[in-house]
Amino acid sequence: MLPTKTLHLPAFFLLLASSLPAAAAPVIDGADTAWVMTTTALVLFMTLPGLALFYGGLVRVRNVLSVLMQCFAICALASLLWVICGYSLAFSEGNAFIGGLDKLFFAGVGVSSVAGTIPEPVFALFQMTFAVITPALIIGGFAERFRFATLLVFTAAWLLLVYVPVTHWVWGGGWLGQLGLLDFAGGTVVHVTAGVAALVAAIVVGPRHGFQKTAMAPHNLTMTVSGAGMLWVGWFGFNGGSALAANGQAGMAMLVTHLSAAAGCLTWMAAEWIRFGKPSVLGIVTGMVAGLGTITPASGYVGPGGAIIIGILAGVVCFTATLWVERSLRIDDSLDVFPVHGVGGIIGTLLAGVFASTHLGPFSGQGFAAGIESIVAQVGIQALGVASVFVYTGVLTWIILKVLQATMGLRVAVENEQVGLDIFEHEERGYDL
Repeated sequence: MLPTKTLHLPAFFLLLASSLPAAAAPVIDGADTAWVMTTTALVLFMTLPGLALFYGGLVRVRNVLSVLMQCFAICALASLLWVICGYSLAFSEGNAFIGGLDKLFFAGVGVSSVAGTIPEPVFALFQMTFAVITPALIIGGFAERFRFATLLVFTAAWLLLVYVPVTHWVWGGGWLGQLGLLDFAGGTVVHVTAGVAALVAAIVVGPRHGFQKTAMAPHNLTMTVSGAGMLWVGWFGFNGGSALAANGQAGMAMLVTHLSAAAGCLTWMAAEWIRFGKPSVLGIVTGMVAGLGTITPASGYVGPGGAIIIGILAGVVCFTATLWVERSLRIDDSLDVFPVHGVGGIIGTLLAGVFASTHLGPFSGQGFAAGIESIVAQVGIQALGVASVFVYTGVLTWIILKVLQATMGLRVAVENEQVGLDIFEHEERGYDL
């Protein structure tokens, strides 16, 4: 009789592991991929031509080309920087503050690499469009007076020193994401950073010549309304695409985005009507943008009832903030970037912690918070996220601008400002009829 063998425990587990099926490899979903590719195009459409036309119509006729030029240049510059190092620092594995260098020049981002259920190149491109529009929003804070050469250097420095780290904090595995901050599509990452940067820039650069002494009316509201319509449509990609899947969350994000925009524009219109006696075209489109920016961080977590409340608050609070910044603080945030995007991003980020609750009846969200205690705790996290991003963005933006002010100069001379940036910077005219 042959002697029996004893199967040692480690060997048993190795044998058991070898008999189990291998972990399933990530699978690309065709529907999700097609959806995110479509929304990527919509988000780029928000900058070019949407934001370019929206801002271009708001400035005076002698500066329209300068705004269009700035939007185009920022789009190109931010795209290349995103490929070179921005994406890697934002989304590759690093520490709580910043990502690593594993994906410089999109290393490893090939046709076979997967992010969730979509190809990683599609995810990286989708995030690139966010990196494009965020610094483009800032130019509204110093429109009609900023040097073009300085703008290019500022954009590069700000993108890498402010936008990229904050993106990693929230979406790339950084400390705010680990805390549980709810920011679905960029309340802190996009709107707070852009709004605060625009406010700091307006203060450091100083007001336009003749601010609050001469009329500085928009030169072409038809252009502005056209751009506003493009932003409204494009925002479906901005928020709906942030689900990164063709699913119910994406659909709900689109619904609440639309409702908040509608509530925001009508509320702003009503507030303006009550205060000034007449509703304006500029007011209704600005209210729309306020509603869109405010719902952005909450769009993946709230329901229709909460979205309408958020839009109404956006219209009232952002309208009031616009008057406060210009008339009380006397800050020339030329195109109201901070009152609309900064204040809207703050409101929306805080309210995401409220309306995500399932205990609010018809105003309930999608179950990311429950009960009063959970709401209070979540709002605390939201407030910490807002405060951290606000302070970090403000300090770094101030440092960047002060360095550029001492080396390159920030603004054109008064006589060149009066001639207009179209002629002085680019030797071209927006209209030659």
